[in-house]
Order: sequence, then structure tokens, then C-alpha cells
Amino acid sequence: MDIKNNILEFTEKLNGTNCKLVAVSKTKPNTAISEAYEAGQRIFGENKVQEMTEKYPNLPEDIEWHMIGHLQRNKVKYIAPFVSLIHSVDSLKLLKEINKQAAKNERIIKILLQIHIAEEDSKFGLDRNELFELLHNIELPELNNIEIVGLMGMATFTDDKEQIRREFKSLKSMFDEMEKTNLSDNVNVSEISMGMSGDYQIAIEEGSTLVRIGSSIFGSRNTH
Repeated sequence: MDIKNNILEFTEKLNGTNCKLVAVSKTKPNTAISEAYEAGQRIFGENKVQEMTEKYPNLPEDIEWHMIGHLQRNKVKYIAPFVSLIHSVDSLKLLKEINKQAAKNERIIKILLQIHIAEEDSKFGLDRNELFELLHNIELPELNNIEIVGLMGMATFTDDKEQIRREFKSLKSMFDEMEKTNLSDNVNVSEISMGMSGDYQIAIEEGSTLVRIGSSIFGSRNTH
């Protein structure tokens, strides 16, 4: 794979949109990340805490690390010193733990709430009612070391483009509803993370501000 060229192509595709590229570097070696970095890429997404914490010290300091995988509460402390954005938060318990670890590191950590928009049962996330229940929870305003900046969702893995579009539209409508709702000071919505290698074009059309692209940049499998 010509990683540098792929990054430049995506940069060109996103030019003029309100969308940023999250290069999904999970399972990829630091050399591949460095190649993308040299092409100007600064946001990298990982889905395993251990992998992210191993990569972080050996790569440039201005990289923005995004946690895009399911996050367990007992692992938050390992990424709290440096993570830029956590895409995958789906409970008040997890928010509280992130807040606690962020406070220890004297940081405010940015969060996306993960919404379940797919028809598959396997994916994590809140439904609309759970989302607004969480946003109106009386404990939320006390969490001074987190900032909820938007939503994340994954569409069903299907070739049915209309279904994917419907699912992205449902995420965007919840995002719009959040924007109009008077919420606590630690909720400032600006980001909507949706779209991966197979469906990012639809996601951009439906208002995504962050697309998570892995295989189209780094290749589909890691060859050692």
C-alpha cells in the first residue's frame, strides 16, 4: 500500500467538506503511522488501549490519539494522560471514570457518546431515549473534567446504501436535537463521527465531521 499517497488522496477528497480524517491505525506498526504522519496526517484512531499506550511514547507528540474501540472502565487510566477524543462512551459509569482519571491528570477529556444505529445486535451504544436520559442526568453537570462534543455511530454492515443512509440520518437527527437542547456546560456539540472505508461518502453527505478510515489507507490486513 502507498500510505502516503492514500492520505493525500483522502485529504483531497475531504477538502471543502466539514469533515476530518481519522486514520485507523489499529494493528499497524509505527512505521506505517510515521508514513501517514509524513503525508500530513495528525489524527489516528486505535481500538485497543494497550496498543495505543505502546505506540504513543514512540511517535510524534503532536499526534491526536482517538480511542474508537469499546473502552472498559479499568483501562481508562492508561490513556487518560494523553488521549484527545474518546469516540465510544455509552454509560454514565464510564463518563464518571473518565472524569476521575482526567482530573488526576489535570485535563479535560473530550468525549463522543456512542449511539446504536445499526440493525445488528453486536454493536454497543445508546438509543435515543437513553441518550437524552444521560444528557439530563443530574450528575452530569458535576463532571468538570470531561466535555461531550458530539456523537458516534456505526451503520449496519450491508450493501444496502439506502439502509446505511437512513441509519446515518437517524444519528444526524439526534445530533441536531442535542444542538437545540439546553444542556449542561460540559456538553458542546460540534462533532459527529460516522463513516468508515465502505460508507464514508454517504456519511459525509449526511453531515459527518469525522470519518474513520483504516483499510483504504493502510491495507486490509497487516502483513508482517
